[in-house]
Amino acid sequence: MKNKKTIRFIAMGAATAALYAGATLLLAPISYGPVQFRLSEVLTTLCVFTPAAIPGLTIGCFLGNLASPFGWMDWVFGSLATLLAAITGRLLRNVRLGGIPWLSLLMPVVFNAVIVGAEITLFFEEKGASLRAFLINGAWVGLGELVVCVIGGALLVKAIDKSKSLKKELK
Repeated sequence: MKNKKTIRFIAMGAATAALYAGATLLLAPISYGPVQFRLSEVLTTLCVFTPAAIPGLTIGCFLGNLASPFGWMDWVFGSLATLLAAITGRLLRNVRLGGIPWLSLLMPVVFNAVIVGAEITLFFEEKGASLRAFLINGAWVGLGELVVCVIGGALLVKAIDKSKSLKKELK
């Protein structure tokens, strides 16, 4: 029985990684840069339903970031932001308002605005990083994340919660 659970965990994580990386690469023009709208981030919602999403999202982000113009910085720090968002999102999954785990959905917004905002500031600012540039970059990243993760995530939570079979598969 334990082997079956382990295999299922690995398969769920691998599927999540493949979906995240594939969507990021397929939509590359809007997935990278100072203003980004990474639609694959809606998958961070899956950490609410299964712990297998945590390694899946992290690996998927790393693979998707291999094509990032930020290079190694995005491989490391972008993946770290996703890992932290997934872990905290999982921990906050039971804090719900109106049936939606709003705090879980906000975690990718917070971590990416701060970490990726700093990364973009260091990468793009020719005259050196400044607090103003960081705040602007973080706000743009956060805005994209807010739309995808909170609005898209809330819709995904509702859809999964309505589907008993899908909810069962994700456990």
